[in-house]
Amino acid sequence: MFEFIKVLVLGIVEGITEWLPISSTGHMLLLYELFGIDEKDPFWSLFLVVIQLGAILAVILLYFPRLWPFQMPDPKAKGVSKAASIFQIPKVVMWLKIAVSCLPAVVIGLTLDDWIEEHLYNYIVVAIMLIVYGILFIVVENRNAGRKAEVRKIGQISFRLALLIGIFQALAIIPGTSRSGATILGGILLGMSRKCASEYTFFLAVPTMLGASLLKAVKYIKGGASLTSGQGLLIALGMAVAFAVSVAAIRFLMAYIRKHDFKVFGKYRIVLGVVVLLFFAISSIF
Repeated sequence: MFEFIKVLVLGIVEGITEWLPISSTGHMLLLYELFGIDEKDPFWSLFLVVIQLGAILAVILLYFPRLWPFQMPDPKAKGVSKAASIFQIPKVVMWLKIAVSCLPAVVIGLTLDDWIEEHLYNYIVVAIMLIVYGILFIVVENRNAGRKAEVRKIGQISFRLALLIGIFQALAIIPGTSRSGATILGGILLGMSRKCASEYTFFLAVPTMLGASLLKAVKYIKGGASLTSGQGLLIALGMAVAFAVSVAAIRFLMAYIRKHDFKVFGKYRIVLGVVVLLFFAISSIF
């Protein structure tokens, strides 16, 4: 029963923190300690990445019409190739831009993932990144007050801008940064509206998180580990919870930013960073 409670809480936290720019890692570190979870345990390491698939499904459900690039060919259309009649070109171009945005994370992730996990995955780095990006959100929002965004629709994103956003996303490989936080902040700095930056972050998450989950699964299998039926059930439950909560979190964020900026999330990150530092400092004493 306690395992199910852990899975429910982790799924809820994943569903919220994956989309709000507040860092899932910072929250997970606290939960690891409270639940007595060893983050290096092969199963829990796999679980915490694979349940992201539930969060991805939420994006696909909510934005499917804007993501699906195929259409039924029009048999009456003349002077149009079969490929052109099947593909919706603007959406194909969007996916090409998303692929460009993924390149920096793929290169850096495949090169440094193990090193970063070994050397930077600790509460001090996480807390520092929480606080630093929290301050950046406040500074950037104050700087942009009254300014009109140059890019307000995803279709306006150029390939150059897509690559720059990808570089910001790659920064999230440092624990505590937050993938959504880094890409949203980067998007705003590069002249995107909050809505556009948030939506592009959601779309970019689909291949990025899918790739991370597959990479973790491959490492798990190569390590000689296997899943019991009970562990498989826990992962399925975690994915289902993350999916349901992600739907609510995405809808909340998009409604919230219509009238508000991201400064409240910056303040929250600063407070959470301080809490993480104090929590682990006190734990080390007692």
